[in-house]
Amino acid sequence: MRGILDALVIGAGSAGLGVSYFLQQRGCAHYVLERGRIGETWRTQRWDSFRLNSTNMRTILPGDTYDGPDPWGAITHHELVAYLEGYVERHRLPVRAGTAVQKLDREGAVYRVTTDRETLLARTIVIATGNQSRQVRPPWSSELPTEVRQVDSSAYRNPAELADGAVLVVGSGQSGGQIAEDLVHGGRRVFLATSRTGRLVRRYRGGDSLNWLTVSGFVDVPRRELTLENGRLPPRPLVGAIHTISLQSLSAQGVVLLGRFRGVVNGRLAFGDEVVEHMRFADEASAAAKRAIDQYIERAGLDAPPAEDDPAETVAPRVPSPPIRSLDLPSSGISSIVWCTGFRGDFSWVKLPGALDGAGQPIQEDGIGTVPGLYYAGLDFAVTRKSGTIPAVAEEADHLVDHIVKRLAESPSGATGVDRKVV
Repeated sequence: MRGILDALVIGAGSAGLGVSYFLQQRGCAHYVLERGRIGETWRTQRWDSFRLNSTNMRTILPGDTYDGPDPWGAITHHELVAYLEGYVERHRLPVRAGTAVQKLDREGAVYRVTTDRETLLARTIVIATGNQSRQVRPPWSSELPTEVRQVDSSAYRNPAELADGAVLVVGSGQSGGQIAEDLVHGGRRVFLATSRTGRLVRRYRGGDSLNWLTVSGFVDVPRRELTLENGRLPPRPLVGAIHTISLQSLSAQGVVLLGRFRGVVNGRLAFGDEVVEHMRFADEASAAAKRAIDQYIERAGLDAPPAEDDPAETVAPRVPSPPIRSLDLPSSGISSIVWCTGFRGDFSWVKLPGALDGAGQPIQEDGIGTVPGLYYAGLDFAVTRKSGTIPAVAEEADHLVDHIVKRLAESPSGATGVDRKVV
């Protein structure tokens, strides 16, 4: 007879491990199931020069404190993977790596998880795979000539791996801006199809901007206040991991700025003429974040240094005039396109009526699903502006586990730890 676990956590990234830590602290019998290795997406979906945007001081999981020599530095994805592996070992978390979940459904009031190894039962499910696992491309990507190599940002590694020739980067958010800079530093000719994305400076008034925005409460703005009129959420602003990146600074380094990529028209790549508008929007977003920091410093009575201009924001932009509205692939020399156009979550294995919306994405509020006992950890913007980032893990995982434990205590089976043996 199979036993019933208190919980199953699906995904051994930072969000899943944070939930596991609190489940263990509260005495809940559980496993963490991971299709690959611990931190799999950090291993396989980042480029070689990638560094985390959050500072070392903020890149810690519950139960740990940072005591290293560089609190305001930024670690590589390889260093993060080593940290996650050490975290599992230090806290003795019950991770089952190499276990792919194939289906999630229910057997009465109990959840049933079918994996490539076995079937497990649990009263609670925490899906911690995030909603950034499947890259999104525009529909006209299929209209591009086959001789042009198309690479998603999750598959890009370095300039040398791409064929000789110019590179078109589509999207100027965090990945797009950082990859465009990586390419131009690698000696490549780069075209950047820009988008309406904000920007943050890396440092401001003597401190790290993201740290200022954390302590000021800026990142704690709830999801409902961030949702746009069309029901969508804004993209993350462009920020460099170790220095400020702006459209202006990219253009000064030789990146050719284009408007939004509109598609393929008569065999040519078509673009809008929004470059100046996109630059202005990013400037305004940066200024708004600085005002929020200034107001916090004044409100808290802190003796912070005065603001100084950031070279990446004051450098004169080099904008094509007139705007480049179309490009011929042979004459432009473009041999590769890197798509930095966002992600969606893959929840096709969730077979629970009412759990997902028409687009196959989770229906949830603050990480709590619509089906009783179903939770989500690590979703971008799930609760606040910082949701989906490592600095949000401790607070949000604690909240979810508190809700889980209360529900388990109120269930007919009683407190946690009942029928824990799994055969």
